[in-house]
Amino acid sequence: MTRYVFRDGRFRDRDTGAPMDIPTGPPAMPGIARPMPEYASPIDGRMISTRHERREDMKRNNCVEAGDMPSPTGGKIRNKAFAAKRGLKVSEDYR
Repeated sequence: MTRYVFRDGRFRDRDTGAPMDIPTGPPAMPGIARPMPEYASPIDGRMISTRHERREDMKRNNCVEAGDMPSPTGGKIRNKAFAAKRGLKVSEDYR
């Protein structure tokens, strides 16, 4: 991988001195996540303070993120009152 240094007002290849190509589009930057607040696991009461501890706690207790849970109806609408209130149609499977 090419390494660059800043010389003469430009980034240049460290070995050849050739100027770095200016990328088009949005710049690539590392993503930085905020530290998570410490909390007690609702399952076993252990204190969780890092994302790694959270993943391990969820794995240890056979849990999944709520957003990763599949819909029991597969996204199909079966409640007539819910559908009527929102102007939607009840799925053919539930009529």
